Amino acid sequence: MTGFRPTSSPLDALRPSAFGADPTGERMARIRRSPHYADGVFTNPAGTVRTPSAAMLKFLPTYFRAEERARRAPRGTVPVHPTTVADLAVPAASGLRLTWMGHSSVLAEIDGGRVLFDPVWSQRCSPFAFAGPKRLHPVPVPLRETGPLDAVVISHDHYDHLDMPTVRAVARGTGARFVVPLGVGAHLEHWGVAPDRITELDWHESARVAGLTFTATPARHFCGRALRNTQHTLWASWVVAGPEHRIFHSGDTGYFPGFRDIGARYGPFDATMMQVGAYSEFWPDIHMTPEEGLRAHADLQGGGVHGVLLPIHWGTFNLAPHPWEEPAEGSLAAAVRYGARVVTPRPGQPFEPAEGLPADPWWRAVAVRPAQEAPEPATEPTAAPEVALRV
Repeated sequence: MTGFRPTSSPLDALRPSAFGADPTGERMARIRRSPHYADGVFTNPAGTVRTPSAAMLKFLPTYFRAEERARRAPRGTVPVHPTTVADLAVPAASGLRLTWMGHSSVLAEIDGGRVLFDPVWSQRCSPFAFAGPKRLHPVPVPLRETGPLDAVVISHDHYDHLDMPTVRAVARGTGARFVVPLGVGAHLEHWGVAPDRITELDWHESARVAGLTFTATPARHFCGRALRNTQHTLWASWVVAGPEHRIFHSGDTGYFPGFRDIGARYGPFDATMMQVGAYSEFWPDIHMTPEEGLRAHADLQGGGVHGVLLPIHWGTFNLAPHPWEEPAEGSLAAAVRYGARVVTPRPGQPFEPAEGLPADPWWRAVAVRPAQEAPEPATEPTAAPEVALRV
């Protein structure tokens, strides 16, 4: 892959192209035929009670309070794992290896295929290079060192999941296909991705790439890039299945009963990558809390303990009012209550779900709250000791 550069000239800092493009022509006609599109917009399973715009207006006054802003970022340097291109070149012994790159970006090596979910390598998740939420830790692995890619999967078109400079760099440096929800292909084509490299799917539609089956599954969220494409592009969770392994990436979603249906239809999973951060009482319908993330994981697994949960959508960008470390602490506590296996790698640390990871609450050393005050995971008599330790 060629070297990655967030911007190539001073004018690129404005990034007018980053807003993307509206679906038109046959793409829009296909959107209108979707059973999930009604009255000019895509609709959510189970609906949503509060609109995102109304929630944001209530959130903004609290966002700028100095004492609360300090808790929403680490007080020290986040310890990214020193993964090298040589590390990622060695095949996974079990056939499945995941590397969390921060936020919702995950490199999945599954049954010989290499898939990159929601890659964001820019310094800001924003249409502008000079404003917007900035990284709280460095990118752990340079984009050119992630190795060859078979597919890039996008969950939806928000800036912290669909990043124009990263998309352009991947398209320029690899032959990967882009597997995306309905309508998102309009953005990619606008940024120079060839149409024959784009596969757009509605919920429960599937495509085959590099011996893997990619299936778009429902999620409870919304879409749009600022004033563009309000509810005209679909959002999705994703199932990727190979001959031996199955994984699930939640994208962004509120909790809804449909997780049980997804699990029954496509599970169980060797690993789920679950959104557990950037939640708030101001938008309870569109992002899950750690407790809800564990509940969704249990639903997907049919109530069993098959597979591990990798918490995502936390630690990298300051997008919500909760303390920076709270999603990780909440996930550990909820894991004991659900009898689930949660893995908490450092950004950039590869692991194989079959092997798990040793317990390492690495975030406590850099959280604003002193480590000794951080709550320990709850313990209950019904939880097996090995479950509490395999986090």
